[in-house]
Amino acid sequence: MTENTAHRFREFKMPDVGEGLTEAEILKWYVQVGDTVTDGQVVCEVETAKAAVELPIPYDGTVHELRFPEGTTVDVGQVIISVDVVPGGAASGEAPAATPAAAPRTEAPAAPEPEEEAAPKGRQPVLVGYGVAETSTRRRPRKAPAAGGTAPASAPPVAQVPEQAAAAAVQGELNGHGTPPPGEFPAAPVARPLAKPPVRKLAKDLGVDLTEVTPTGPDGIITRDDIRAAVAPAEAPAPAAAAAEPGPEPVSAGGPAVAAAGARETRIPVKGVRKATAAAMVGSAFTAPHVTEFITFDITRTMKLVDELKADPELAGVRVNPLLMIARAVLVAVKRNPGINASWDEAAQEIVQKHYVNLGIAAATPRGLIVPNIKDAQAKTLPELAAALGELVSVARDGKTTPAAMQGGTLTITNVGVFGVDTGTPILNPGESAILAVGAIKLRPWVHKGKVRPRQVTTLGLSFDHRLVDGELGSRFLADVAAVLERPKRLITWV
Repeated sequence: MTENTAHRFREFKMPDVGEGLTEAEILKWYVQVGDTVTDGQVVCEVETAKAAVELPIPYDGTVHELRFPEGTTVDVGQVIISVDVVPGGAASGEAPAATPAAAPRTEAPAAPEPEEEAAPKGRQPVLVGYGVAETSTRRRPRKAPAAGGTAPASAPPVAQVPEQAAAAAVQGELNGHGTPPPGEFPAAPVARPLAKPPVRKLAKDLGVDLTEVTPTGPDGIITRDDIRAAVAPAEAPAPAAAAAEPGPEPVSAGGPAVAAAGARETRIPVKGVRKATAAAMVGSAFTAPHVTEFITFDITRTMKLVDELKADPELAGVRVNPLLMIARAVLVAVKRNPGINASWDEAAQEIVQKHYVNLGIAAATPRGLIVPNIKDAQAKTLPELAAALGELVSVARDGKTTPAAMQGGTLTITNVGVFGVDTGTPILNPGESAILAVGAIKLRPWVHKGKVRPRQVTTLGLSFDHRLVDGELGSRFLADVAAVLERPKRLITWV
């Protein structure tokens, strides 16, 4: 292959999309072999131990090979896609292929001979480690091998036509793939369904094959409603399939675990965000000595304030809810009890007190629990805090939270009340000093001004690291949060 041809294919490796992460799972390919790509175009979505991230390609050209199928976990630094950066223009220094006259084909074709691949016609230096070779300007379409025949080298995990398979064989030789296994040949390409990335993600989460969905959107685009419509009829045949082979059914992490009828077990692979969360929670539970305290109080005045703020014309467009007021109360309590906002330095055996608050908000997503945080929350006004909180939640639900958004948290709020739970004993986010669980706000009988009346009541649960926070400090902090929410005018008087 000439130097011109050697420079034709550019390889894109799995980057370190987090901080020191060593692997990522390929969730979805947005391109297929033969597609044209441009610099900066998103070609795939991967999931690390912290978040789902879309990867842009840094080249212009045509997709030559996808090295791994969807669902594969790939180490950082491995090549995941190669791009032909000079599509149709790398043959300038190549000669036509030649087949030796003394080797007529009288039986099933064997492995391609070097003479059949290319007839060298002059050599030039190429990139170190790739050797020197020359490809043909014209290749005959490979026929499907008979029994005992061989297939093109390094058959990619996606469909290729014969011409693309021949090019893949050359690229496989460049990458040291060697001789391919016998009896394999790629199928004809299938038209790629049209759907936007969020719709493709929904289809993956629900286990829907886009090629089997009937599109109803403009220009044949598949919509969310099309995906949901495809799920309903797909649930009916499940019992029939299960009857043939009852037993454990593996499902992919992040997707719904739908057990077949008659199955006694369902196995869910733990990987990505869920795997990282499990490891972090085990490490936190057995490293930081947890203490949990609870307080139940009347939050009626804060709920009335929320309604008043929603009706205020000056706050039009601002998302006001109880979680916003609780976050503000936490920030006021941190200001009154700064020792609660700290971390433990194991190497130096020191307590590191933080003079900023990166307020984490635990969010349940289809891929597991994540805790993005609002940077420098203590410096934000109420509208700014509301905007940051709304963006954080919406991005997390869409699965687009970046690893940077989850780094550097100082303390966390987890709202278990949205599930109707009264309270809980939350486990600390690793590296943080405290986590506050917010229970459901319910109408309950409560003694108010000497009489039993129906009032809005809730329970808060605070877990803290006893190496950093002693019982007195933890109790004062929790009591201050409840006091602000019980009488929200303290949002002004205590600042």
